[in-house]
Amino acid sequence: MCGTCGCADDGDSRTIILQQKVLAKNDQLAERNRSFLAHRGAVMLNLMSSPGAGKTTLLESMAGVFSELPEVGVIEGDQETALDADRIKAAGYPVVQINTGVGCHLDADMVAAALDQLDPRPGSIVLVENVGNLVCPALFDLGESARVVLASVTEGGDKPLKYPHMFRQADLVLVTKIDLLPYVDFDLELYAADVRRLNARAEVLTVSARTGEGMEEWCDWLKASAAAGGRERLLSRPGQG
Repeated sequence: MCGTCGCADDGDSRTIILQQKVLAKNDQLAERNRSFLAHRGAVMLNLMSSPGAGKTTLLESMAGVFSELPEVGVIEGDQETALDADRIKAAGYPVVQINTGVGCHLDADMVAAALDQLDPRPGSIVLVENVGNLVCPALFDLGESARVVLASVTEGGDKPLKYPHMFRQADLVLVTKIDLLPYVDFDLELYAADVRRLNARAEVLTVSARTGEGMEEWCDWLKASAAAGGRERLLSRPGQG
């Protein structure tokens, strides 16, 4: 069992009850976050990935390039340090750092406190850069409108099958570091097929923050998701809504 959230079912009934209670309380707080954002006319997206998939680099590469995007604020989640938050701040975004210590994910209560600090403006987008982990973050609704799972080609093509719950929860799977595709063993068509077998409604896009390939399509998706509010995605997500 995870020492902080009870995210794994070890067959013990007490563990299952604990997990249900933790998630039920979290879901209530997530709805408060969602209501808070709705009253502000803002939306929040939850970016999840394994460590090193390129979340921070993606956000850096967006800054100052696509000026037609709504105002973007960032909630940065890491176990320790403010290294990524410093990079985000240098890129020009308002940012709030959350350090989880031994925790393996962000939860709705942490994000509520960060939203108070961030104070998002009407019409803005809040991007949550979750703790690098392909397991626990999938369980915790933060009050987001949509979920984006990033996966780099350098990680290998087996991640959807190894971590199916994460990919079943995704509204968008963003395959990153696509400029490295010629140098790694990664079958993009097979990867997309595996994603769609798990989650037929998920979109799959490719992007390279280094070369700019796919950045326009990613930002178009981001704008469309913000404009739609993402609520219909949330309601259709398995186990949510």
